[in-house]
Amino acid sequence: MVAVSPHLDDAAFSVGGTLAALADAGHEVTVVTCFTRSVPDPAGFALACQLDKGLTADVDYMALRRAEDAAAMAVLGAVSRHLDLPEAPHRGYTSAPDLFAGVHDGDDVWRPVCAALADVPGDLWLAPQALGAHVDHLQVLRAVTALDRPALWWRDSPYVLREPDAVPGPDLPGGLTPVELPQDAARRADACACYATQLGFQFGGPEPMRAALAGLPEVLLADPRAREVAAREVAARELS
Repeated sequence: MVAVSPHLDDAAFSVGGTLAALADAGHEVTVVTCFTRSVPDPAGFALACQLDKGLTADVDYMALRRAEDAAAMAVLGAVSRHLDLPEAPHRGYTSAPDLFAGVHDGDDVWRPVCAALADVPGDLWLAPQALGAHVDHLQVLRAVTALDRPALWWRDSPYVLREPDAVPGPDLPGGLTPVELPQDAARRADACACYATQLGFQFGGPEPMRAALAGLPEVLLADPRAREVAAREVAARELS
C-alpha cells in the first residue's frame, strides 16, 4: 500500500486511521511525501512560513518536519519515504493566497513527482483529492492520476474541516464511489500529535486537533480497481 502525501503531515491528518488499520492487518504501508527539501537561508514568504510557526530563521524547518514525520509513521506502523522536491514557497509562490490561486504557468513539478513514483511498488495507492486547492496537492493529484494506479482518493484535512463542500481538483478521475476501510482513529490522533510544529497553526493546538479529527471519518473515493482491492481487504478482516 502506498500513500502519496504532498507535505509532511497530509497523509496522517487525512487518512492516518486507515493507514494504521492497514498496517495492523499485515500490509506494508509506505507513505511517500513529495515536498520535503531543506532550502538553506530561506527568505520572503518561505521564511514567513516557518516564522509563523514560532521557529527562528536559523532552524532547518524541513529537517525538523522530517523528524516529526518519522515519529508519526512509527505510530502508524508505516514506512516513510521523502522525495527531495521543494514546497511551493520555494517554487515562486509568494503568499498564502497565491498557494490557493492555481498552479503557476511553468510549474511542472508534477512531472518529477510522477517520475519518482513510477517504480514504487504497491497494489493499492492512496492520494489527495486536492480539496482546498493548495497547489502542492493539485500537483500530487495530477501526478498520481498520470500514473494510473488503483487509487483511493482521500479528503484533504484540515481543509475539509474548514470547507465541507470543497470541490476536488480538476484532475480527479471520474467514476469514483465512496468506500470506508477499517480505521484506527485513536492512532491517527496520536500520530498527528507528532507534528508539533503544525498543530497550533492548523488546529489551534493538540487538543483541538484531537477534537476536530474525532468527528472526521475517513471516507475515500475509489476507482473500480481500487474498490476490488478494498473489498478483499474488508472481507479478510471480517474473516480473521
